[in-house]
Amino acid sequence: MKISNYILLIAIILTNNLVQSQEEKESKFNIISYAGFGYSSIENDNEPSYNLNSNSGDILLNYRINKIFGIATGIGINELSGNGFNSIGNFYHERTLIKIPLVATMDYNVYEKFRVIANFGFYTQNIAKDEYQFLNSSQKNIYEGWNFGAQVGLGFVVEIFDSFSVGVNYTGLIDLSKFKTENNQLINDEQHTGLSTIGLMVVLDL
Repeated sequence: MKISNYILLIAIILTNNLVQSQEEKESKFNIISYAGFGYSSIENDNEPSYNLNSNSGDILLNYRINKIFGIATGIGINELSGNGFNSIGNFYHERTLIKIPLVATMDYNVYEKFRVIANFGFYTQNIAKDEYQFLNSSQKNIYEGWNFGAQVGLGFVVEIFDSFSVGVNYTGLIDLSKFKTENNQLINDEQHTGLSTIGLMVVLDL
């Protein structure tokens, strides 16, 4: 759960360091951060598909176009791990992905202190670490490079104090392009992933 802890810690630090203005002027920006755990499905073209555990988090800077709609971007990290097998043998797979999302957001006050926050858009991501641990060997960077996909998120938050809200969040990702094996690797394949996580959301209104 280390990624979740990092994301939430950054959000808390930002909260403690920002001084709220005494004026009743509404800012057009807020920070949306969420972190959670779930699973990811690895779909291969030639090799068997398998599932991995997922630990992920995002921090977004959201520009509010009006009271409900906005646009946001930021950075995210997905850590995947678990067991599978392919034509080489059984393995334990660890992968770290760095993600850059660009999403449209919706922020709707259901009640005075209860909000629904949703997002939909696209992302590009890069494999920062990729390692397959077989029984007698370890293979790194079998897949490399960038791909892109679509994401959707839905959160429910409650205002704890002025400008600071906490709640729960669901995020779903699906790759629209594939990672490919590099030249001279032991296998020749292409793959894409789908991911679902549930966890905590923190919203800081600037």
